[in-house]
Amino acid sequence: MTYLPHETAPQDRLFTCWPAARDYWPAALEEVWPEYAAFLKHAVEPAANGRKLALTVLASSAEAEASARTTLGTRAEIIRHPYGDVWTRDTGPVFLRRNGELQAVRFRHNGWGGKYLYPGDQEVGARIADLAGARHIHVDLTGEGGALEFDGEGTVLTTRQCLLNSNRNPGLSERQVEDRLKAALGVEKVLWIDEGMIADHTDGHIDNIVRFVRPGVVVCQMPFGADDEQARVFPAILRQLQSMTDARGRKLQVHVIPGPGRFEDEDGDLLPASYMNWVIGPRNIVVPTYGTQSEAVALRILRGLFRNHRIVGSRSDAILTGGGAFHCVTCHVPGGPECFEQA
Repeated sequence: MTYLPHETAPQDRLFTCWPAARDYWPAALEEVWPEYAAFLKHAVEPAANGRKLALTVLASSAEAEASARTTLGTRAEIIRHPYGDVWTRDTGPVFLRRNGELQAVRFRHNGWGGKYLYPGDQEVGARIADLAGARHIHVDLTGEGGALEFDGEGTVLTTRQCLLNSNRNPGLSERQVEDRLKAALGVEKVLWIDEGMIADHTDGHIDNIVRFVRPGVVVCQMPFGADDEQARVFPAILRQLQSMTDARGRKLQVHVIPGPGRFEDEDGDLLPASYMNWVIGPRNIVVPTYGTQSEAVALRILRGLFRNHRIVGSRSDAILTGGGAFHCVTCHVPGGPECFEQA
């Protein structure tokens, strides 16, 4: 039996890598670190019933370790280990439990289609798996955790733009990719969106465009503002979702929130700003925000959808300059029996 739950289920541990490589960050690390600390504080806040989430932070250098310890205090276990950049959702494993055993499913990592080949990113997933005490499961497929969104009942959402891209899995058919996902992850049905956000260098990761609220229910973004270039893709994504059924045969119930709208860096280049890249802890769902006009409406809608968690907005402007937000920089371990006693 495979247990790969929705992310609102109890979790055992959250992993992340501390921002350290100044050459990789358009924003100064001194701007990134406070945003990191703020969202991690919200993510690990205990639930009202006392349920907790452990936090492990990898630090790649003496400077990174010192910064992490100063910024996070005793909130995290901090471990020195090399890595390239911080996108732990993609370089780390997908954790699941199979017949009671914790397993770390590891895809081949090729730097997001060869665009960002950083030393250490191919190896850090093995270290994270070992720290979690998980058995390594290697998959003959190139991909990233941010390309996969699970409902916890056998359905996974992904995009053709990413997993069927010639820069990931050349020569593989859609059916072949599906078969490998099903075998590795124990899922029963793969739902395909054609393409993801414009200006997303991950080639359309699903965790920036649509997320499961619970099995059978999803939420996606809509364009905001007359200059929002995502109007070229968001309406098509909505139409595709509205025609889908999940592994249990349910027609998806689709909710929408406004996106942040057009968001640019200091050079005027478009950035993939998204409210969808949230991370879920025992008490809070921490949503990346950017000080845009649609923020209040988006958070209000999410509060109506997630009744068992608090929705907390946390600024992610500086983190976004690196290309992602909170879900991208974390990976989680689903809870074992000790977590369910507290659920």
